Amino acid sequence: MSEISTVAIITAKPGCGPDVEQALHVLAASTHAEPGCLLYSLQQGMRDPDVFLTVGKWDSVDSLEVHLASDHLAEALERTRQLLVTEPQFIPAQPLTAGEPAKSTY
Repeated sequence: MSEISTVAIITAKPGCGPDVEQALHVLAASTHAEPGCLLYSLQQGMRDPDVFLTVGKWDSVDSLEVHLASDHLAEALERTRQLLVTEPQFIPAQPLTAGEPAKSTY
């Protein structure tokens, strides 16, 4: 099976960004230790610091499913549940090459 990419959009309630960021740092450290994790990047909105994105790359759908079932992800979701505007929006995707190949994939 081919690699799979993910994007998650996490929106904190106004003023709750620092607490959500802390939880996401803990999640990122645990996720980096997963065998199938090729990339897991935490990003923060420049215009709205209460918006966070995670961009991930997994070696297979199976590895992604292990991540989605992991205790550390469940703990992060539980820890932030009351701090978020809505449930995180999670988008699994397969990269498409477009334009210059070296600049269209990660």
